[in-house]
Amino acid sequence: MIDPYETLGVSRDADAAAIKLAYRRRVKKAHPDSGGDAEAFGKLTTSYELLNDPVRRKVYDDTGYDPALADPMDLQGVLVLEMLVNEVILDEREPGSFDPVAAMRRKLTDKIVQARFHILEMERHRARIRNHIDRIGRKPGTDVLGRMLKARCDTIGEAMTKAEADIKAIEQAYAMLEGYSYEIEIEEMQTAAE
Repeated sequence: MIDPYETLGVSRDADAAAIKLAYRRRVKKAHPDSGGDAEAFGKLTTSYELLNDPVRRKVYDDTGYDPALADPMDLQGVLVLEMLVNEVILDEREPGSFDPVAAMRRKLTDKIVQARFHILEMERHRARIRNHIDRIGRKPGTDVLGRMLKARCDTIGEAMTKAEADIKAIEQAYAMLEGYSYEIEIEEMQTAAE
């Protein structure tokens, strides 16, 4: 995630005038027409646009995220976490009686295990299809059956690629939970157990 304050070199409480001044100073050097880097210029412009928009700036200040500045993997991780946060919100147990962060970690771990198992199953099916392809006699001319089997292999390969991408998003979400803890009210749990 790009920090727009750091990119522009302004403090978090900078007003609109300070942000505009910092942007103008930095953009002169970064502009591609002045021999600057196009990527750096883009980051400066995006950072300026975010801090210049009061709504986007408030959302960024509250969450630390803005879609235009986020790494695509971070966004995918946020989407995975969003589903888990919704589950926590809908959980009827009393806050403090369970650890939602640990529950999210367990669910993410379970999702990774399930996805890896699914990939292994797909690979096994694809290997079986390939074995059929190797053993089947080719019909002269149009090989309809061979094309159908190959298309199935290709479809399984695409599904495996998607599953690998899903695993990366889940791993990113897990990494985003690093450093979080949750305080459980032990006294209430002990009283309930007695």
